[in-house]
Amino acid sequence: MDKNFYITTPIYYPSAKPHMGHAYSSIIADFFARFKRIDGFDVHFLTGTDEHGLKIQRAAETKNIEPLNFCDQISQTFRDLSKTLNLSNTDFIRTTEDRHKKTVQYLWSELEKNNDIYLSKYSGWYSVSDEAFYGEDEIINKDEIKIAEVSGSPVEWIEEESYFFRLSKWENDLLNYYEKNPDFISPKSRKNEVVSFVKGGLKDLSISRKAFSWGIKVPNNPEHVIYVWLDALTNYISALNYPDTNDKLFKKFWPASLHLIGKDILRFHAVYWPAFLMAAKIPLPEKVYGHGWILSGEEKMSKSKGNILDPLDIIDIYGLDPLRYYLIKEVSFGNDGNISQDKLEDCINSDLANNYGNLCQRVTAFAEKNCSLKVPEIKNFNEEDLIILDKFTKNLPIIREEIDKQNVNFYINFIVNALFEANKYFNDQEPWKKKDDKDRLNTIVYTSLELIRKISFMLYPIIPDTIEKVLKIFNLNPLDIKIESIAIHKNLIPGDNLKRIDILFKKIEKDND
Repeated sequence: MDKNFYITTPIYYPSAKPHMGHAYSSIIADFFARFKRIDGFDVHFLTGTDEHGLKIQRAAETKNIEPLNFCDQISQTFRDLSKTLNLSNTDFIRTTEDRHKKTVQYLWSELEKNNDIYLSKYSGWYSVSDEAFYGEDEIINKDEIKIAEVSGSPVEWIEEESYFFRLSKWENDLLNYYEKNPDFISPKSRKNEVVSFVKGGLKDLSISRKAFSWGIKVPNNPEHVIYVWLDALTNYISALNYPDTNDKLFKKFWPASLHLIGKDILRFHAVYWPAFLMAAKIPLPEKVYGHGWILSGEEKMSKSKGNILDPLDIIDIYGLDPLRYYLIKEVSFGNDGNISQDKLEDCINSDLANNYGNLCQRVTAFAEKNCSLKVPEIKNFNEEDLIILDKFTKNLPIIREEIDKQNVNFYINFIVNALFEANKYFNDQEPWKKKDDKDRLNTIVYTSLELIRKISFMLYPIIPDTIEKVLKIFNLNPLDIKIESIAIHKNLIPGDNLKRIDILFKKIEKDND
């Protein structure tokens, strides 16, 4: 079986500036991409920017610049964010690129050829902010304006000629697919939500707009532009050079392994997108995972609510890896999560500085004094050594299974427990009292070094910059990381030189007042 893995994040919808929600989705996707790489997979990791639609056109007009110039600026902001977050994405797509436009227009033509598109008139509620249509039952009144209940975004009544996609035609096919592929939508709560929505009855979907011009033109009718969500979703295959199904990227990576998305765009990815693909006779992605929101207080962060936390500010103060670690550990994946400065500082002090950084420094300092800063010679592990080492061997198959279920919580909890036990092992074994028993001292040091190596390999997808520093202890680099080697207990070679490292994480001095 080919070990290929294709992961996508929602392409960024240009806003004034990136916020923590952008960072969270991207960091989680990067975690999965990096794990799969160190597990021997050929990984394709896609991100990018979604640059069409009325919201973009209006934003450009307020700045008195052309929409494409506006998008050039915003797109660069998100390219820069990808570098700042140390993402390992293999592609960055813009929906204004020719490769994307060609794919979208081809897909449209396929849907039209298969009689899944017809021309009619749209009358209903539309949110410019969400670029989404809403039914009457999804609209509420708030402060004398009408808003979409699910997002809180204002809506406006629209009547115009529009092309429609025969979404209702695919209702039973979708329900059958969900039933036959129970893991297609995760977590289970999101699947239940989607199934309930589809069982409630699907209406045909308006897929073109005539009231504005910023978008990809409908083939053979340039008065219409293609609905931004049909346009945007297609990036997942345009990045693989569809419709050339013989292209090496498409053959290797489609269907996608995982669409990682925020729960607010679940309907587009779990209902509309698979229906478009079914209609075009294109295989469906293997999984859509809808994660929770990053909250500020009890509300989702959004520009309109003025409660955006800027990840760049957090990184400037605390560094990137602490933010990556904190988001992965403290936000229970799949659920909404609050973030706070106090919890972040506790995380840095407790997990990163005390448990991990201190372990690396204590063991290497001891090895310098007692083993000439070399990997010591050992004869045999005793039962106490094997108990802690074997946990990695026994759990490696489970770790892989849980990653395939997107169980980030299991992974990070395993690491936290391993760190606790590694520190406890070094303390309990008291190698400083074994100087008269050189064999035992060497075994304790070797075991402790092996624990650092195993834990560091597992931490690499989470805090890659830090782990590159730690790998220097063993004269390794990221290309040497193979997750399968955490099951091997004598991976380090006796006599090899070790290196001391500087403080990995500075403790945050907290005000006790």
